[in-house]
Amino acid sequence: MTDSKDWWPADFGHYGPLFIRMAWHSAGTYRTGDGRGGGGRGQQRFAPLNSWPDNVSLDKARRLLWPIKQKYGQAISWADLMILTGNVALETMDFKTFGFAGGREDTWEPDLDVYWGNEKTWLGGDVRYGKGGAPRDDKDEGVLVADAEMHGGEEQSRTDDGRNLENPLGAVQMGLIYVNPEGPDGNPDPLAAAHDIRETFARMAMNDEETVALIAGGHTFGKTHGAGPADNVGAEPEAADLELMGFGWHNKFGSGKGADTITSGLEVTWTATPTKWGQGFWENLFGHEWELTKSPAGANQWVAKDGGETIPHAFDASKKQKPTMLTTDLSLRFDPEYAKISKRFWENPDQFADAFARAWFKLTHRDMGPRAR
Repeated sequence: MTDSKDWWPADFGHYGPLFIRMAWHSAGTYRTGDGRGGGGRGQQRFAPLNSWPDNVSLDKARRLLWPIKQKYGQAISWADLMILTGNVALETMDFKTFGFAGGREDTWEPDLDVYWGNEKTWLGGDVRYGKGGAPRDDKDEGVLVADAEMHGGEEQSRTDDGRNLENPLGAVQMGLIYVNPEGPDGNPDPLAAAHDIRETFARMAMNDEETVALIAGGHTFGKTHGAGPADNVGAEPEAADLELMGFGWHNKFGSGKGADTITSGLEVTWTATPTKWGQGFWENLFGHEWELTKSPAGANQWVAKDGGETIPHAFDASKKQKPTMLTTDLSLRFDPEYAKISKRFWENPDQFADAFARAWFKLTHRDMGPRAR
């Protein structure tokens, strides 16, 4: 966890937050509409998931695990290894989990029977919200299209008089795991974002309390990456040049790594202790007033209006920064129902820790089926 490699240096000297994101994004594709997705078969290694915009840099996370996989071989599946690594990451940063259950069996090719949406561009969302749908024709070879009878023809027929997400999809845009962290279609409105969060997490089997616990718990650790303009970033793994050896998103900005990393385009560090469990997320969320700003990459994010520079720099211990948040973080404060839960977690650290532990276990195990399996 703390053996930082020169080819992909660890933020704050600890790979834990990166591995939490890897595990979360492996399991987080699960949706209740058809029971598909999830981390049960290790599909993050294959197209299209390995090339989703929301999975930028997770190719590096999996490569960091390669020595472990080489050592243990078939004794542990990739599917189990990715989830187990997320658990170990939490435990090395002073969080007590509910444990880990193994038994996920790898597949060795992409799942071709999962409908991820009919958009033809990354981060598109027009079709799933009924704003630009087109029927399948011969040119759509290889594109799975939702069956109206199976997946809710009524919702598919609605248009842009409301945000009605196509069934069985959970994510709001092609290539995202959940929602757009800048807000719906990039609109930095925390209340509008709360609508998307609630719908998406419900479709992934999470209630409001579990949703708040997962977002705040996950954002207790690590940072996002948006050091420079997105046009510095090259093609995803499936479209990258052969000489990159399975890596994608080659970054031409500065060193292309460390402090120059570009992942989501957002540049946010939530707490003063990004490699240690605690209440720092709540203290910053409720302890400051927030104003809209832009990341170095031009993405919408929020910075504390008041207070000093208390947030560490990931690679320069001599530097401090102001607290920052995502639009979707502010949803936990300004949505009335989320706010009730958030304040309770802020005032009761034990309840927060328990809720996050339960929600994390559910997130990472809900797609495994009964114990007998």
